[in-house]
Amino acid sequence: MRVGIASDHRGVHIKARLLQTLTSAGFEVSDEGTDSAEPVDYPDYAMKVAGRISEGDLDRGILICGTGIGMSIVANKFPGVRAALCYDEVMVEISRRHNDVNVLCLPGDLIGERPIDDLVLMWLRTEFEAGRHGTRVDKISTLESTVNTSGDRSANCTPAPDASVSSRAS
Repeated sequence: MRVGIASDHRGVHIKARLLQTLTSAGFEVSDEGTDSAEPVDYPDYAMKVAGRISEGDLDRGILICGTGIGMSIVANKFPGVRAALCYDEVMVEISRRHNDVNVLCLPGDLIGERPIDDLVLMWLRTEFEAGRHGTRVDKISTLESTVNTSGDRSANCTPAPDASVSSRAS
């Protein structure tokens, strides 16, 4: 499995540790930066990994910034990328099993003493369940391919028949 990893300055310490863990575990790892605690802009690094996943050059990606939020926002702009901010075992496992997430975003400032190495390895080793979840991921891919460049989604997105407002409980 080809894994890309990048961080901004607030995640560089975690990235360095994960590079060793992933390499030792036998993953093919591509370090997309940064290598310094000097302030940088997280979009520059998220784009490197997300772009390579979108193009098929990488199978999975790991992005780390202060909260993980900025990296996930940027990564999800790329076709074929499903990025999620995760910080515990349940989120990591469900992101893979149910959503086939291919980019894991981590909060460098908020992860605390959690066993980050174990979380990342769990995420990389968890398989997608497909089935009903595959249908849902396919709908996301269809939405992605039908949104036109002007951002007008109204013509292309219709809710499922059972999703009407009148049928929802208040």
